[in-house]
Amino acid sequence: MNKRTLLALAPVALLSACGFRLRGVPEFAFKSVYIAAPAGSPLARELQRTLQGSGSPLQVLRDAALMPTAEVILDLLQEQQERVVVGQNASGQVRELQLRLRIKFRLRTPAGVEWIPETELLQQRDISYNETIALAKEAEEALLFRNMQTDLVQQLMRRLSLTRPAS
Repeated sequence: MNKRTLLALAPVALLSACGFRLRGVPEFAFKSVYIAAPAGSPLARELQRTLQGSGSPLQVLRDAALMPTAEVILDLLQEQQERVVVGQNASGQVRELQLRLRIKFRLRTPAGVEWIPETELLQQRDISYNETIALAKEAEEALLFRNMQTDLVQQLMRRLSLTRPAS
């Protein structure tokens, strides 16, 4: 075996030896889900797109008339963005902020049987602040909130794929 072939196979051997494998298509214990969320919720829109694009045969419903036909209902109970001052200079000017995105959700059947009780997920990021470049910091803040939203959607996806009905 020549050196080039050996070097090409080394990463594959190392990754397989440590137990690494790609996540693959998520498998859900339900065939259809209704997402009960406010109409303008950006998190609900991203969750719907992610579920539909996951490659699984899961049917995602958003029409309220179809809610009784869904196997489970995902209630997005709260979606809250917070901006907290965590650092100031000697003259009282803001120097550091903490951004938080907090959601509460639960997963239940149309009959009311809870698969996941009311649960809160929180993402937070620290950001420096300078009022001389306020517009740039505002754009950075918006980008961080979008990144936190994507992280929360991925956490929700993992929780939904691991959920099984209570026996």
